[in-house]
Amino acid sequence: MTAAAEKLYLTQPAVSQQIRNLEEELGVNLLDRGARHARPTVQGQLLYDYARRIILLTTQAQAAIQTMAEGVQGHLRIGTLNSLGLQLVSPAVATLLKHHNRVSIELVYEEAKEILKSLEEGKLDIAILPEIPVAQAQSMELNVRPLHRDEMWLVASGKDPSLPEEISFEELDQRPYVKLSEKYEGFDQAFKAGLARTGVKLNVVFESNNVGTLKRIIESGLGWGFLPAHAIKKQVRMGRLSHVEVSDLKHATNVSFYSKDGVGSAASIDVFFRVLKQQVGT
Repeated sequence: MTAAAEKLYLTQPAVSQQIRNLEEELGVNLLDRGARHARPTVQGQLLYDYARRIILLTTQAQAAIQTMAEGVQGHLRIGTLNSLGLQLVSPAVATLLKHHNRVSIELVYEEAKEILKSLEEGKLDIAILPEIPVAQAQSMELNVRPLHRDEMWLVASGKDPSLPEEISFEELDQRPYVKLSEKYEGFDQAFKAGLARTGVKLNVVFESNNVGTLKRIIESGLGWGFLPAHAIKKQVRMGRLSHVEVSDLKHATNVSFYSKDGVGSAASIDVFFRVLKQQVGT
């Protein structure tokens, strides 16, 4: 409720009252309110799924109108991280392709360093990455457009009854650690500083750059690990994963849209940015 209130620029009681009003209007409970979490009921999940479909249809309609009006065409080459591609980029790609048959898209998953190199060399038109240093973007003469702000969440299996709601960094070694190997520079620096400060030695039992695989490993109860919030909110909401607060490690990452003048079609790049921005907003 608190997070929803912050996102909507409302107070927490105002959000709670809106939920209660909606429950009274529909005649059902939308949330199971427990001591640790508020989780959707079956009816609440059904309503949420319908709401997302409505918003997505609205987004697709806007994208279709924009692309048809601007006569977008040509080939777009896009580079991003695996953890961003599935949840953020792929739906926007599908929306654009669905509504314009004169556009083709190549989507590449690589490490941020390789993606930026390809963008600078003209091998990519667009890079969608966690924010890189301003000085580096300026030296590469990149156009930078913010997309959204993401957090890294420590998550564990939602079936673990002994899971604490909050820990300190030095308690990270209480369970086996599942590691995301993709680079999120700001978070990685903060994480390394925490290791140096506390002397914690993690028991890394599994490592991958594939978020989907990591989610399944953590859901199965083999350990806990940090994953980008946008990729796991659904699993947390459904109770398949549980979010554990780390009191002395709170880090948010800006995900941005990078392009370079003279590379690719400016019109196609601009339209894809708007489609992606709408997708992020849903």
